[in-house]
Amino acid sequence: MNNIHIPPLVKNLLIINILFFAATYVFQSKGIELGFYLGAFYFDSPLFKVWQPITYMFMHGGFTHILFNMFALYSFGSVLETRWGEKRFIYFYLITGLGALALQWGVQAFEVYQITGSVFNPGAVSIDVAKGMSSLNLSGLTPAQGQTLLGIYSGPMIGASGAIFGLLVAFGMLYPNAELYIMFIPVPVKAKYIIPVYILIELSLGVASFQGDSVAHYAHLGGALLGFLLVKFWKEKNTFYDYYD
Repeated sequence: MNNIHIPPLVKNLLIINILFFAATYVFQSKGIELGFYLGAFYFDSPLFKVWQPITYMFMHGGFTHILFNMFALYSFGSVLETRWGEKRFIYFYLITGLGALALQWGVQAFEVYQITGSVFNPGAVSIDVAKGMSSLNLSGLTPAQGQTLLGIYSGPMIGASGAIFGLLVAFGMLYPNAELYIMFIPVPVKAKYIIPVYILIELSLGVASFQGDSVAHYAHLGGALLGFLLVKFWKEKNTFYDYYD
């Protein structure tokens, strides 16, 4: 685990994410919000575009957001790409990223269905990107229901966190006894202990749905779930080398 180098694919992913992050601020200075075009909107939103399930993984909302994601990509992704090779690594990265979005969409669709009786509501929300305005066209909603619908239809999901959670799970499965140093914990903790605890925290936060919490916790869980399933599937198909710590 010492002297980790940055393999080609991880290096390219780091560069692409940083370029997208820089472009976000360049375009923002010109009055253009890239998040409205490259973030992933709910599939029934008028702002949804077919390329967003891929591009959302390269968008980030702030310096802390991209810093932690890129640090994790470097730390865990470098190990996994070195072990798997470029082809398998990019498959894993993209599939877990897509799985993250799929679970988030599933949760949003359930919420929309509970409010309106359908996951599709054509014309329910009007959005003016140029003016940054959105409004509801459905009557008979409570203020809370209206805010929920507006948040779902007009709020894009951004970030590589779903794919990063997939990498965390894969690392924990392949290197369960690797010792990790966690912020505020003065002693190293083995991956097989800390990563499941982290996943449980995300699950509890997603279920609790704290008011004002804009983090897509279910997307994190979607990436983690796809990561777990992929590692199990590849192992059972004998496409992995034997596990080692």
